[in-house]
Amino acid sequence: MPFDSLETRSVATPVNGRKPREAEDSRFDRRLAKLLDHAARIFCDKGFEGASMRDLSRATGMSLAGLYHYFASKEELLYLIQKHTFETIIENLRQRLRASNDSEERIRIFIENHLEYSLANKEAMKVLVHEDETLKNEHGSEVRAIKRDYYRICLELLEDFQRARGLQFSGRLAVLSLFGMINWIYTWHNPRVDAGAAELARQMGDIFLNGVLNAGKTKPRTVRAKS
Repeated sequence: MPFDSLETRSVATPVNGRKPREAEDSRFDRRLAKLLDHAARIFCDKGFEGASMRDLSRATGMSLAGLYHYFASKEELLYLIQKHTFETIIENLRQRLRASNDSEERIRIFIENHLEYSLANKEAMKVLVHEDETLKNEHGSEVRAIKRDYYRICLELLEDFQRARGLQFSGRLAVLSLFGMINWIYTWHNPRVDAGAAELARQMGDIFLNGVLNAGKTKPRTVRAKS
């Protein structure tokens, strides 16, 4: 579907109880998300440095002039891909976490939410990982702030689990180990032979939590007998 019809949003009279501005915003957001999907695919295939705005124009069916009307540069597109991806993951996570107060289940929800999005959006996840340091200035600062928010959510979940089970372990090490486990799934997951997000989350959750439980147990000190 061409994107030349991306419209500017205006205020008008409510229709069927819903304000047209809200309907237009929703339609605009859906088209923007589709455009970002195309851009993520181009960046994934060619890399950020290798991709051009002309490549993006051809992939989206939008004129080059039209593309520049909405996005000043490919840097802005990369920024929007990263911002949209992280904000979507975090919003989905917060909604799902409301369903449980159990500290272990909430960690499992975190893992499944991350894997579910990653498998459905492999191109965007690859762009996030491979272009992690590309954005500079205020765009880079904003994306890094969102990433820190995501890190803090995970850390808080693990600290809650730590307190509930009376464990002792490094929260920072546990968080970074978990991200190391789940972030690279796009590089190896094969839907023909590998399980889907729910089953993978269950198995990865078992591996991760069993490791944390074992590492967090307070080991008795060994008293060496005097010779």
